Amino acid sequence: MKGKDRRLGGGTAVAFAFLAPFLILYTLFIIWPVIQGIYVSLHRWGLMGKIRFLGFSNYTRFLTDKFFWGSLWNTTWFVIISVPLLIAGALVLALLANRKTPLQKFLRIAYYVPNVLSVSVISWMFRIMASPYQGFFSTLFHTLGILKPDQEIMWLTEPNLIWVIVTSATVWWTTGFSMMLYISALQDIPLQVYEAADIDGASRGLQLWKITLPLLKPTTYLVLLLQIIASFKIFGQIFMISGGGPGNLTRPLIQYIYESAFAKNEMGYASAMSYALFFILVVLSFIQIQFQNRREKA
Repeated sequence: MKGKDRRLGGGTAVAFAFLAPFLILYTLFIIWPVIQGIYVSLHRWGLMGKIRFLGFSNYTRFLTDKFFWGSLWNTTWFVIISVPLLIAGALVLALLANRKTPLQKFLRIAYYVPNVLSVSVISWMFRIMASPYQGFFSTLFHTLGILKPDQEIMWLTEPNLIWVIVTSATVWWTTGFSMMLYISALQDIPLQVYEAADIDGASRGLQLWKITLPLLKPTTYLVLLLQIIASFKIFGQIFMISGGGPGNLTRPLIQYIYESAFAKNEMGYASAMSYALFFILVVLSFIQIQFQNRREKA
């Protein structure tokens, strides 16, 4: 028994030695910043450091902050309009790129390439394309005769149209990642299932509706969860394309947190709002996981 215990102890020590570098770095760069952020959120904290202890005042403050709720609504609205488009676009592209054609590899690369570009490149590209008079959209609509020579669409100043530009940029930029998840799931579906459906006389549309989509449900739940989290963290596209305008009509919560911290010198209040957003994402993720588990058990 002593020899066995000694071997188990040695194995544990070796395992810990392999895990130690990761645990040290994870604690240093993930756990400790989280603890420090909570500490900062309990104080009035400026760029020069701690000023005074406030307790939970920063957390009760945003409950009556109309700008916080306005920014949260803008973020939620972006989630509502972008997530369905991202999921549907990724699924359609995956179905197209998964077909056995000579262009299969090319299509996969072409659909995924935008995902490797930086947010600054995407944002400025769409900002230039949406510019009035000389932008791509303006020139295209005038060429097709949709707009008269003396007409112009102000994409970047109209509250509804700016959401079209931001959402289009985001969908075009990020759909490739979710598409690859769907392609991986499609390749895991046995070909025998489709062969049996062909023998039974099922059409392609019926196979899609009765076989493909039901078998892709776990991947769809995963993509939905990832896209909700990513869309709630929207910042770069809006900041570079519209700056949160016109007015504050497109300012997301992350931008308001950023402005509170670095423009208004309220690091403590910004930290409190960050944890509020974290709590919202945790709750939404928990609800979705519970919903998924119940659907799978049903």
